[in-house]
Amino acid sequence: MEYKEILSSLQDGLAVITLNREARKNALNSRMRAEITHAMQLAAAEARAVVLTGAGDAFCSGQDLSDASSAGSLDLERTLRDEYLPMLQAIYDCPVPVLAAVNGAAAGAGANLALAADVVIASESAFFMQAFTKIGLMPDAGGTWFLPRQIGLAKAMGAALFADRISAQQASDWGMIWEAVPDSEFDSHWRARAAYLAQGPSKAFAATKSALRESFGRDLAEQLSVEAHLQGQCGKTRDFLEGVTAFMEKRPAKFEGR
Repeated sequence: MEYKEILSSLQDGLAVITLNREARKNALNSRMRAEITHAMQLAAAEARAVVLTGAGDAFCSGQDLSDASSAGSLDLERTLRDEYLPMLQAIYDCPVPVLAAVNGAAAGAGANLALAADVVIASESAFFMQAFTKIGLMPDAGGTWFLPRQIGLAKAMGAALFADRISAQQASDWGMIWEAVPDSEFDSHWRARAAYLAQGPSKAFAATKSALRESFGRDLAEQLSVEAHLQGQCGKTRDFLEGVTAFMEKRPAKFEGR
């Protein structure tokens, strides 16, 4: 697929997918959703870590309401099922770590696009907003699933009903995102974090993602059993041998990756 609405690169195991509709604050249209889905599927097969970020001063302003295909005739149910679901599933199900580098406004579906990632790092000037009720809609794009799990029902309900701006620092304090970073340090910081993930033990990262996410549906005994099984698999990898050897030799580990 030839990309028109995003930029995609792969270097040293790190895939960077940049939403690139700067004039529209990186608002999502049908083609952009298809391109993100495609790029994520490629990254899942080829990369060791993925970054989602935005061009310009916004991460993503949500659904492009000015798009001709998004006018009153838009079938919201079809769009969510046929376009948003595959995109969000491609992000959430990616076997390697996915980092959202939120460089600015993340509103509506744009906020929930970021929250689908494993880790969210935001610049201090960025904000998150469940803007849906301002135009007579309810949160979608996974917002009703991500928010209560990340910040609890009370705050999720307030964020959804009032549609207030939530600053990056407040989002970090609430546990909605991993961290808020000063704007002057943001670019170098997320790149360093992303490089760490791209150079890390991919199989251990995949096992970690699986165990943490699925723990909500298990009791302690079940989770301990899953941990034992997954850890047994990790213990048979070359990455484990390299990690222990590097520790004993007091040097940085050089993980094999995928």
